[in-house]
Amino acid sequence: MREGSLEAPIRHPIAWRDEDFYDLDKLDEELRRVFDICHGCRRCFNLCDSFPRLFDIVDESETGEVDSVASGDFKPVVDACTLCDMCFLTKCPYVPPHEFNLDFPHLMLRYRAMEHKQGKVPFGARQLTETDRNGKAASRMSSIANWAGKCGNTVTRPLMETFAGVHRDAHLPKYHGKTLTARAGDETPELNGDAPAFGRKAVIYATCFCNYNNPDIGTATRAVLARNGVETEVVYPSCCGMPQLEHGDVERVAEQARKIAGELRPWVDKGYDVVSLVPSCTLMLKFEWPLIEPDNDDIKALSQSTFDASEYVVDIARKEGLADGLTPLNGGISVHIACHARAQNMGQKAADMLRLLPDTDIEVIERCSGHGGSWGVMKENFEVALKVGKPVARSAKEKGAAYVLSECPLARDHIIQGMERLDDDPVTVEDVAHPIQLIARAYQL
Repeated sequence: MREGSLEAPIRHPIAWRDEDFYDLDKLDEELRRVFDICHGCRRCFNLCDSFPRLFDIVDESETGEVDSVASGDFKPVVDACTLCDMCFLTKCPYVPPHEFNLDFPHLMLRYRAMEHKQGKVPFGARQLTETDRNGKAASRMSSIANWAGKCGNTVTRPLMETFAGVHRDAHLPKYHGKTLTARAGDETPELNGDAPAFGRKAVIYATCFCNYNNPDIGTATRAVLARNGVETEVVYPSCCGMPQLEHGDVERVAEQARKIAGELRPWVDKGYDVVSLVPSCTLMLKFEWPLIEPDNDDIKALSQSTFDASEYVVDIARKEGLADGLTPLNGGISVHIACHARAQNMGQKAADMLRLLPDTDIEVIERCSGHGGSWGVMKENFEVALKVGKPVARSAKEKGAAYVLSECPLARDHIIQGMERLDDDPVTVEDVAHPIQLIARAYQL
């Protein structure tokens, strides 16, 4: 090990099957060990609210050290973590292979797994994680579901806040009556046989969000890939389990991982690449699943064959070259690099993809939006989430670009809300959520 922990970070498998993983005394001992190191380091003070909370409770304790902090006071620190992985990947000098062996996000996950095992996850929060059940039901009555979820609805939003814990002012994604998988069954884009990448094949993992909430992202991805000669199929066995991971239900995530990997493995064996449409889901397939089920061959094969949507287009551009026909987009683009895209260690692939557009002004924002999946819409977190994301919102508003988007469409909506909160003025931007949709627009698809 070189001095300063200059080696590449290494993540250990998550020992969720071991009894010690849920042992309260051993968990408390590890929390105190890690928090003591964090309190002395403080490099992560500006990443999220977990670290200011930690430093405050230690500084205000009797001795000013972790030893005088009550174990029950650690919970607000855990609750503020969004599992974005940025402390592990960009800030912490003590991650493995350093002898201190710090993995703050996975320690927070361990705490939540203990809470889940003890039945402490609130009923409303558990219901929000059932994205497939909720999506199937809401898609059948999308107009009613979208009316109920609309900000400003004085009938339903206060009830949602009371019974599900969702802040009444938080933007919620809309539902579509025709899912991405249904569209894919009816619409097959024509392949461009003259494209340099003709012959590639990709199976698109729809993700729960793109299947139920924004199928336009999947449709745009298929259109762009077809223009570039890539044959595609859309497959959606079920949700990747990220919502359950946020609440510590690791066993449920493992079950989902085995199921989805088992259904996608035959496509991989037939030579198809796997393209995931949302970075959080891509991160699960690439990195989290192999740490949860390290001995599963299907998961290993899937992990090595999976691309994020932006990453895949850039891969085509670099290896074969894109098909001709991209046109400039006027008005400029502010693109947010989502934390779960950064956590994939692949670089700024959304920005790299958009820079393929001719004569188009691109501004890159690489900072946390504050959203954190379902975390940012909860009553106890919404205002904190806006505070964390305020620098992103300010940067986007000052730029005044026609397009404000993110690889994470939920983060994009949260940024728009933050922009509106800056001076209470409405924000006028194009209704485009994901960078791949701009590539489709530039191809006039």
